[in-house]
Amino acid sequence: MIETQSPERFRDAADAALLEMRGLFAETPLQLNDHLSARFGARVWLKREDLSPVRSYKIRGAFNFIRKALDRNPDQALFVCASAGNHAQGFAYVCRHFGRKGVVFMPVTTPQQKIEKTRMFGGEFIEIRLTGDFFDICYASALEFAESEGALMAPPFDHDDIIEGQATVAAEIASQLPDGENPDLVVLPVGGGGLSAGMARYFEGRIPNDRFLLTEPAGAPSLRESLSEGKRLKLERIDNFVDGAAVAQIGARNFEILARFEASQVRLVPENAICVTMTDILNTEGIVLEPAGALSLAALDALGPEKLAGKSVVAVVSGGNFDFERLPDVKERAMRYSGKKKYFILRLAQRPGALKDFLAMLGPQDDIARFEYLKKSARNFGSILIGIETTAPENFQRLLGAFDEAGLNYQDITDNEIIANLII
Repeated sequence: MIETQSPERFRDAADAALLEMRGLFAETPLQLNDHLSARFGARVWLKREDLSPVRSYKIRGAFNFIRKALDRNPDQALFVCASAGNHAQGFAYVCRHFGRKGVVFMPVTTPQQKIEKTRMFGGEFIEIRLTGDFFDICYASALEFAESEGALMAPPFDHDDIIEGQATVAAEIASQLPDGENPDLVVLPVGGGGLSAGMARYFEGRIPNDRFLLTEPAGAPSLRESLSEGKRLKLERIDNFVDGAAVAQIGARNFEILARFEASQVRLVPENAICVTMTDILNTEGIVLEPAGALSLAALDALGPEKLAGKSVVAVVSGGNFDFERLPDVKERAMRYSGKKKYFILRLAQRPGALKDFLAMLGPQDDIARFEYLKKSARNFGSILIGIETTAPENFQRLLGAFDEAGLNYQDITDNEIIANLII
């Protein structure tokens, strides 16, 4: 059990895994980001796991798991996993590398893009089976297949060999930092906990615990809640928007390692705030990130210059497998979170010139993004859904003042999740 190993022994094992890994792919870069460094008055280093062959760090754990399994049993011919995302792609890539057949179970609802990428990485060595509408059904099918066919199940995060493989991210960082530079803050995204557990274990004794900041999506705070209660909990429901990090329960082995941290060291980042970071980093740096890949950078935005100025910061960018069909939703969420877009339900008089009077209230930087009659509830008035975009949040203060002055009957539904999900 790796949590009982000495830090030195664990580091030696991770370093050995890294040497073996070099036969599969080159190290991912640790880049000093000028844009973020200037924004926060700090030295911000990005560990670019989005530049791995499968655009995420998951290839590391899958490689180490299968490598060590074959060391123990060279005749193991069949592997299986359940995943609709990065774990499936890393698993497929590694199966092809070792020339072993792998079966990937995915939910029927998996986007075609992810299916095709997994098939591309695995080639002739991968078979994809679509099973069930939800991941739990898919996972159960994979376990049943493993038992009936003698396949070895490659878990996504809760296994010693997976954790050891993900720790190679830390091993690379240790060799890539300039001589004498010890980070004041290491920011790690957390989903199932394989990456964060591996890196925390690798840096144990080298970087103090209080220099770590762990980040989770606000809609899936499994580590934060578990640390608060002092035991591993399973959340009753989660928000799946940050699909690469939204898990209902932190891994058991991972939690044993991460239990050394305080709940206050876990930063919960709203899903819409992550969208702001994704659009910002795309527009300024040309870097395409998936929601989970932007988690650590969104945490930096939340901390701000007042807490980061003068510090050396390492932030792990965990993945860049982003489906551009999601981009309109990401932009929408980002604008709403930043206060540049709002939705209203208006009660507008049904008389000639009423719409013209309303349009006259808009400022030169205000734009109507949506206009829809919902219901004419009376002969003289009608309910209208309207979406308004503007260039700065403060523009809405002037606009709402104009609404009030005109005696306009309106309701701001921007942050009303129930109504917004039904009609926006």
